[in-house]
Amino acid sequence: MVKETEIKLRASRDTLAALREHPLLKKRNKSGWEQHELFNQYFDTPARDLAQAKVALRIRRDGDAFIQTLKSRGQSVAGLSERNEFDWSLEQAELDLSKLDANCWPAALAELDKSLLQPIFSTDFVRQRADIAWGRGKAKVVIEAALDLGQVIAGEGEEEICELELELRQGEPEALLELAAELAADLPLMPCDISKAERGYRLFDAGSYSLSLPAPELNAEMSLDDGFAALAWHLLGSSQRLAEQYRFNGHWRLLVDWLEQLVGLRALIGSLGQAAPRSSSSELRQSLDALLHDWRPRLQAGQLDDAARQAAPAQFASELQSTRWGQFSLNASRWLLARGWTNARNNRGNRQGAAPLGNWLATLIAEEGHDLQLSRYQKQPEDLAEQLPRIERLLVWLRLARGVLEVPEVDRLYGELSKLSEQASRPIDPESLAARQAQTHTVAALKAWRMLVK
Repeated sequence: MVKETEIKLRASRDTLAALREHPLLKKRNKSGWEQHELFNQYFDTPARDLAQAKVALRIRRDGDAFIQTLKSRGQSVAGLSERNEFDWSLEQAELDLSKLDANCWPAALAELDKSLLQPIFSTDFVRQRADIAWGRGKAKVVIEAALDLGQVIAGEGEEEICELELELRQGEPEALLELAAELAADLPLMPCDISKAERGYRLFDAGSYSLSLPAPELNAEMSLDDGFAALAWHLLGSSQRLAEQYRFNGHWRLLVDWLEQLVGLRALIGSLGQAAPRSSSSELRQSLDALLHDWRPRLQAGQLDDAARQAAPAQFASELQSTRWGQFSLNASRWLLARGWTNARNNRGNRQGAAPLGNWLATLIAEEGHDLQLSRYQKQPEDLAEQLPRIERLLVWLRLARGVLEVPEVDRLYGELSKLSEQASRPIDPESLAARQAQTHTVAALKAWRMLVK
């Protein structure tokens, strides 16, 4: 068994050609480019038991060699994935079920009848690979760069494979993000947290593709720093999966959810106070603000106008053809991996970062809730929109971390505060003003709100 650490970056054909000639890769290419034609057949049961267990099983033909591979999903956040991989050489292109024993086979599939395994889809592509030496101080780093161009084929469905894979051969995972970020500064590269196997399953059965990432595991005793990191990784990774799926099928709701992740990430960063000095996050906040500045109005227009909604896929394609989304995604991943919000933090900020999450969150809600001044906006509902940044800060924590608060009706508080946010975002007319007044009253009267905002 080996552990595979890699990052996948979606590209265009022109970008793949440019990568081969990119000065950064040319200068550090220690092996020259080697070309292989790879044919891969994936297997599962008719009920897709392997997919449900986050396992991929394939046979690859590389020249005259046949290799059977079993991969587990392992950890995957914001495009950077770590997976366990088992490989066996075969004499012919037929599964050797004897290799799939307890040493590699997931316990969740222990009772599975392996004779049910059958071909499901294939991924056939030409790979150009090279070993890239990427120095990090005195540490030696070797990264395999692979330019893949081909097709995923499932029944009558096809999807192009056009991507750069960077796989760590020696060194620390930070090096993958550093190299990817430098390439993405020049070329449009989209971090893509979806494997070739997931693409095959998506083509085979669109309903089998899961957009959602596992919810972060939080508890009241963990530190604010650890809680923030878990939530920020979740939001960033979710935004990347939503971007990929919206690019794939253009469903409006996916774009709405994509923007929600970015709004949440911006609010999360803005909520940290001295635990994240402004200088430590200024570059990331500027990138996020630029994205939100462009995409909020488009989403607001699309909620009211079909023509604006229909224009969104082309606008999003244009976004992905620029370098902005890839640069933001990769730089945000680097910032989170390095815990960049702790840079230049003073002693008070360090104490806040180490504070128990449950205590810190209760204090945040009390302070933000007091400053929200709901009683004022019951009388002046026309001004409620000015409080949207504060409401968004409350919402992101209540959406993802309300389980650490020991107060009744906290789920209802999140739901009613979400309605207040929707009301604050709508154009002003007599009906919406009356709805704002009613909703501010509803939130203020909740038991959870009264307990938290003392």
